[in-house]
Amino acid sequence: MVLHQMTNKQPGHWNSWKKRLAIIKLMFTSTLKYILALLLIFTFSASFAQNNYLQDEEKPPPLTRILFVLDGSQSMIGRWQSDIKMNIAQDLLSNLLDSLKDVDNIQLALRVYGHQKTYPPQDCNDTRLVVPFADGNAMRIKNQLRYVKPKGTTPIAAALEQAAGDFPNCDDCRNIIILITDGLEECGGDPCAVSAALQKQGVALKPFVIGIGRNFREAFDCVGVYFDASSEEQFSKALDLVISQALNSTTAQVNLLDEYNKPSEINVNMTFYDHVSGKVVYNFIQTLNSKGLPDTLLIDPLITYDIVVHTLPPARADSIKITPGQHTIIPVNTPQGQLRLKMEGTTLSSRNLQAIVRQEGSMETINVQQFGQTEKYITGDYSLEILCLPRIYIDDINVAQSTTTTVEIPVPGIAVIQQTAQGYGSLYVERDNELVWVYNSRENPVQESLILQPGRYRVVFRPRYTNRAMFTIEKRFRVTSGKTTHVKIYK
Repeated sequence: MVLHQMTNKQPGHWNSWKKRLAIIKLMFTSTLKYILALLLIFTFSASFAQNNYLQDEEKPPPLTRILFVLDGSQSMIGRWQSDIKMNIAQDLLSNLLDSLKDVDNIQLALRVYGHQKTYPPQDCNDTRLVVPFADGNAMRIKNQLRYVKPKGTTPIAAALEQAAGDFPNCDDCRNIIILITDGLEECGGDPCAVSAALQKQGVALKPFVIGIGRNFREAFDCVGVYFDASSEEQFSKALDLVISQALNSTTAQVNLLDEYNKPSEINVNMTFYDHVSGKVVYNFIQTLNSKGLPDTLLIDPLITYDIVVHTLPPARADSIKITPGQHTIIPVNTPQGQLRLKMEGTTLSSRNLQAIVRQEGSMETINVQQFGQTEKYITGDYSLEILCLPRIYIDDINVAQSTTTTVEIPVPGIAVIQQTAQGYGSLYVERDNELVWVYNSRENPVQESLILQPGRYRVVFRPRYTNRAMFTIEKRFRVTSGKTTHVKIYK
């Protein structure tokens, strides 16, 4: 009977459980969808934040400012190839300006010399900034070119000198001068010296010089990068090449070589300096790409670089010239090993303990290294001055390629020096029957606690109230690692 009743009730119970299971399934499905949605949102947010971070951290390229310095002297009215020189220069420059008018991150300006005063007489101040720097002024320069009429002399040095004031102050700009001339300096100036001064002061990079009609390389090589335009076609190609070099970066890689001549050294900063002005141009922390090769760098090919690799001690590569349009490999010898400074056992005493690291035979400080830390150094021999009491000097420490050299010192002890009166005293360590000075006690305290290396010591003390040397007191004691020693002067 009971069994029968249970059988009759079973379908009802089953239906109830089916409903419960359906509700649980629905809740589980909803929860799972919610979790997946949260995961997707989190992943997207993290990716978005990372991308934003990378975008925010990416440094925008510097503004490129190009100053055209055009020869407007009377020689430019001479016949050359298909027309007079000035007409050809105006046409080719106009075509170039058409191609530059829509280029981003660029400003142009035009200075002319020899175009205002008729020669003779000679006016060596005949130069003027015709169009100053501004955004989107290529067409204005093109328009002003039409009004340049060759008249006067050739004051190249004066024009370059005044060009220094044509560039408004800017913290992140590439200032480029393109000199276009058909003749040499006629006013006794020194264009080479002026160009060198502009570069040294960081006013402008090394100028470009385009010589029209004749080869002036010997005279202008010291002024800048010279391009010979002995024909109209070469003139056009020279303009295109100059602009290409002025606007485009070139690839390079720095190979930080180990002792096996492999570019394996990474994670060290490299500072690129302008060789002429001494200004910092780039900082790159070296890394390897997915192929295990040094990462490719995009750098300005117009600059001669001095590269400092901030190893300990630093490594250098000076006067590095980059060929525009060619991948340049720059090798620097930086073989490194590691130096570890350690105190025996585990102790808090090493927390503030440091050592001066020097190259063997030199007093120049390479680094002040904390105990408990490991630092990389260029392979070679080093000496240490450990800044404890008393000083510890260790010589002939060899750091080898890709290995760790460990220097370990004993745990110090503590000496508590107590005196019943104020006075004058010093602490010495006993070494082979010699007293080596360690510390001068303070005049006022009657108790001092000193952290000392294990060893035999001697305190020499005279109370302040006595005026007889015979009252000098000596107290000998030993310091043991990890222990405190109480030194009472009068006992």
